[in-house]
Amino acid sequence: MLIHPQFDPVAVHLGPLSIHWYGLMYLVGFMLFIWLGNLRIRRGNTFMTAKMLDDLLMYGVLGVVLGGRLGEVLFYQPGYYLAHPAEILMVWKGGMSFHGGFIGVLVAMALFARRHGRGFWEITDFIAPLVPPGLAAGRIGNFINGELWGRVTSANTPGAMVFPQARAEDIAWVERHPDLMNTWLAYGGLPRHMSQLYQFALEGVALFVILWLYSAKPRATGRVSAVFLIGYGAFRFIAEFFRTPDAGIFGQSYTISMGQWLSLPMIAVGVLLFLWPQKPKLN
Repeated sequence: MLIHPQFDPVAVHLGPLSIHWYGLMYLVGFMLFIWLGNLRIRRGNTFMTAKMLDDLLMYGVLGVVLGGRLGEVLFYQPGYYLAHPAEILMVWKGGMSFHGGFIGVLVAMALFARRHGRGFWEITDFIAPLVPPGLAAGRIGNFINGELWGRVTSANTPGAMVFPQARAEDIAWVERHPDLMNTWLAYGGLPRHMSQLYQFALEGVALFVILWLYSAKPRATGRVSAVFLIGYGAFRFIAEFFRTPDAGIFGQSYTISMGQWLSLPMIAVGVLLFLWPQKPKLN
C-alpha cells in the first residue's frame, strides 16, 4: 500500500513570498507550449511565425487562467466560493477547471484570429498539439498537492494510495461502509486510485502523441481540432470513472460526474467537426 508523500506545496520559500509547485507546473506548461510551437514553425507547413506565437501565448495565458478559475467557481464549487469569495483570486492554492479554461482559450483564440486575420479553426489546429503537455504538467501539480484524489478501491489494486488529505471523506465513507473499518485502521486511510497520474498518462502523454503524429501532415481545416476534442473528451470521460466525482452545480444524484457531463459536448462537437467536409489546407 502506498501513502501519498505529502509534498510541501511550496517549492521555494523566499521570506514572505513563496513559489508553489502548482504555479510552477503552469510555467512548465507555457514553456513547453512555446518550445513545441517553435518546433512546428520550423517544421514548416504553417502560417504561424515566432512573433505571432509569442502573442498567441499571451492570449492563451489569459484564457487559461481566467476561464479555468471561473470554471472551477461556477461548474464545480459555486457554494464554497459564494461563502468564501476572497479565495476566488487565490489561484496558487489550486482549483482550475479544464473545461472552464478551455472555454476561456476558445474566446482568446477567437480574438487572436480576428486580430491577425486568420480563421478560428486555423488557430485552434495549430495550438491543439501544444496543449496536452501543459495538461500533463497540471496533473503533476494536482498530485503534488494531493488533491483530486481517486475513488476508493481495493488495497490489492496496483498503485492504490492513501491520501491523508482525504481523511474527512474517508471517515464519511467508512460510516457508510463499516466493512472498510479494518482497512481504514490498518492504513490510516482508505486506498484510492491515483487518478491524477491516470489523467497525466491519458490526457497528457497519450493525447499529445496522437495529436503530434496526426498534425505532422497537412489536414483539412478543423480536423486536428476535432481530434483534440474527441481525444480529450473520451480520455477525460474514462478517467472520471477512477476519480472522486465533483458535486458541481448538479449535485451528486446524477449517474455520471460533472467532468463527464462537460466532456460529452466536446466529443459530439469533435465528431461533427471531423465529419464536416473541408478542403485540405495548411495547419
